[in-house]
This record gives sequence, C-alpha cells and structure tokens, in this order.
Amino acid sequence: MATLSLQHIDKIYDNNVQAVFDFNLEVKDGELIVLVGPSGCGKSTTLRMVAGLEDISNGHLLLDGKDITQAPAKDRDMAMVFQNYALYGHMTVYENMAFSLTMRKEDPNVIHKKVLAAAEILNLTTQLNKKPSQLSGGQRQRVAMGRSIVRTPKVFLFDEPLSNLDAKLRGSTRREILLLHKRLKATMLYVTHDQTEALTLADRIVCMSMGHVQQVGTPLELYDTPANLFVAGFIGLPPMNFFDVTVKGGALVGKGMTVKLSEDQKNTLRSYEGKTIVLGVRPENIVLGDDVTIKVTSNENLGMNTLVHGNIKGGDKITGKLRGWCDYKNGDEVKVSFDRMHFFDKETTNAIRGEV
Repeated sequence: MATLSLQHIDKIYDNNVQAVFDFNLEVKDGELIVLVGPSGCGKSTTLRMVAGLEDISNGHLLLDGKDITQAPAKDRDMAMVFQNYALYGHMTVYENMAFSLTMRKEDPNVIHKKVLAAAEILNLTTQLNKKPSQLSGGQRQRVAMGRSIVRTPKVFLFDEPLSNLDAKLRGSTRREILLLHKRLKATMLYVTHDQTEALTLADRIVCMSMGHVQQVGTPLELYDTPANLFVAGFIGLPPMNFFDVTVKGGALVGKGMTVKLSEDQKNTLRSYEGKTIVLGVRPENIVLGDDVTIKVTSNENLGMNTLVHGNIKGGDKITGKLRGWCDYKNGDEVKVSFDRMHFFDKETTNAIRGEV
C-alpha cells in the first residue's frame, strides 16, 4: 500500500495557540498505527493534517517518499472514516459506497464489482438496497468503511470511528476493523481516546498528551515499559497505582508501607538512595502477601478476578485486581505484595529504567 513519514510537524493556529509540537513518525507499509490520548491532546488534529483537512504549520509530510505537505486533500490518495459516518441519507447503501467512484466517472461495471467486493468483505451484501436510517450504528459504520475500501486508497484514516456505538457494537466492530486490516494489508492511521481500542488494534501506538508525543511503541512496550508517568497512568485499566516512596537501605519506604528491593532493583535505584521517587504498581501486579496492609472500602467482583479498592493502612488509596472471587467487606484488612514494580523520577516524571 504505502509508507508515511511525518517529520517535525507542528500545528499553530492563527491565534498562536499550538496544538501539535514536533510530531515525528515513520509509518511502514501495511502498518496499523493508533494515535491515543485524552481529548484535546492533538491526535485528531494530527490526523486531519495528514488528510489535508488542516494546514501543516511547520514540518513535512511524505507519502511513499514524495512530499505532499502542500498537496490538497483530493490529491493525497487517502480515505477517511469519520466518527459520525457522514453518509447520504437519501441514498441506498450501494449508492453511498459507489458515490466517490461515480463522481470520478468510472466505468459502471467496475464500480459494481468494487462495491460488491467491499460489501462481501464487510458482510453488507444483503443491505445494499437499504437506506442508512434502516441500519444499526455498526452497519452504518461498515458502510462508511466500505465507501473507503472501494476507492483502494494508499492510506486509510480513522477518526474515532467507534465512539458513537454502544459497548457491544464497539467490540464487534473493532474486531471487524482488525480483520479488515489483515485482509487488505493496508496502511492505516487510527485515532481514539479509548486505550482498549489502541491495545487491541495497533501494530504500534503513539501516545499523546497536550500536543506532544509521549511514547511510540508496540502495545506491549507501552503497557510493560511506559516511558513516563503519563503513559503509565493512561495505558492500563484499571489505571496504575502511584505512591511517593523514599529509597532507604534496600527498601522503599512510604506511608504505611515498607517494601524490600531485590538486588536488581537496588542496582536500578542506587543513585536514588535517600531520595523520593514515584512507585507505580498495576492492579494486576498486586497479589496476596505480607508486605502491605490494605483496609478495604469496596470490592467489584468480575468473575475470574475481583477489584479490591481501599487504602494502605495509614496511607494512600490503592486498587488491586486479585485473582478469584473475593468477598471482602468494608473495613476488612488484606495483606498484599507487589510482584512487579515500576519506578519514576519524581522531578522529570520519566521512567527509571531497569525496573523488574
């Protein structure tokens, strides 16, 4: 399909508000890249700059090595799937999918073959004569994707395509997008604020905050080795627990806790002796043990796991994801240990590498 190169791209609006800062990314042929972050972080603005719907203030955008920074949207050979479907209500599904090809005055027989092929891929063959109002939200989104597929663009762009769907439809449509990517082997840029979509869809994730790229990597890299406190707190559900602790004599000492360090952990934190750092622990890395006492405030039974919410005795709030069905009551005390810890510099918020 295509490669994309985003080189030192900025977006500065006329009122001098900067929305995107020095964005750099190399997208491989056939790669599915997900831009994720909270509302207002610049991810949709970045996608719109790639699409040609927003001007690029500084930097360069290359498609297959060709500079298209100033190229109009119609000449970029990209197809965008929007959050609100953007379907024509007076047209049938067939007519909506064929629209762009009809406007190009392509051969009707070619159009027919392309629409039928796309409809088969998206399981829309029996819906072609219906109007959008007769379809479910998931079906309408598939029509929007079908309209993009028939164009055979070099790059597919998705702007929060599942945000208008209910939870069940989001799950099924997400799987359809993943299967579509595998079948088409297409280059795709996908924007979402939903980390579940990012973790399940992406070959690589670009995590953004306040216009800046925080980390680029595989889903496992962002989950397992977050670059900083923002990524650690944004990726993972429930979110990571954070505690201020002091490195003291081979242990981490905080409010209501003293956690011994392994030799590897001591080496990692050697230069932080006597200093305060941020300890990060994912809820799923909290296990029954004897290092820390939690005073339970509530539990959420999820079947195979239980979310246990509480406070460290004399200290901070904490959430643990314990295995099995637990039946703790408000006020119960539970002793736990941490089987995986992450360390962060309190000043820079960057990860202290070597955590185990």
